[in-house]
Amino acid sequence: MNADKQSQLSAAVKRVLGGDCLSVSVAHDEVTVCVPRARIAVALQKLRDDPATSMTQLMDICGVDYPARSERFDVVYQLVSLSGNVRVRVKITTDETTSVPSVCGVYSAAGWFEREAWDLCGIKFSGHPDLRRILTDYDFEGHPLRKDFPLTGTVELRYDDEKKRVAYEPVKLSQEHREYDFLSPWAGEG
Repeated sequence: MNADKQSQLSAAVKRVLGGDCLSVSVAHDEVTVCVPRARIAVALQKLRDDPATSMTQLMDICGVDYPARSERFDVVYQLVSLSGNVRVRVKITTDETTSVPSVCGVYSAAGWFEREAWDLCGIKFSGHPDLRRILTDYDFEGHPLRKDFPLTGTVELRYDDEKKRVAYEPVKLSQEHREYDFLSPWAGEG
C-alpha cells in the first residue's frame, strides 16, 4: 500500500473510532490501531459498519506474549476491507487474568480464533459461547505459545500397541544438550 493510501486509511480509522482510538501507526505496510480492551467489540463494529473503512472480514485473531510486561499479551485482530482492498491491524493488551470481551457478535469467524488464542496462549474471552480447547487435548496442561512454556513440553503422547490406546509418558530427550555458538559453519572461526 502506498504512503498516500496509508495516510487516508489512517485518517479514516481515527475519524471512525473517535475516542476509542488510542493510537494509529503504520507497521509492515499495514495500518495498526490500538484501542482500549473494554471497547474492542464496539471498535470492531465501527470499523466494519462505517463505509469509510468497511472492514467486512476478520482474517485472524492471535495472541503475542511479552512476559516482561505487566499486561503481557497483545491480542491482534487482522481485518480486511474487500471493497477498499486494504487491511487494518487492531491491537489491545491484557494480562493473564483479565478477560477480553468476545467479538463473536461482531464477526462470527471470531469463535474459533478466540478458542485458539485461549488454548495456545491462555487469553480469556468473556462472553464467548464455547471457550474450550481447540488444538490441544482437553487434559493438556498449560498454554504452549506462552514464552514461559517448556520447549520440550512435559509429556509425550503416542499410541501404545500393547495397551491398544493412546498413552501419555514423561518426555525423554534422546540427545544430549548442545552448546550453540551461533557461528556459521561455512564462515570459519576467523
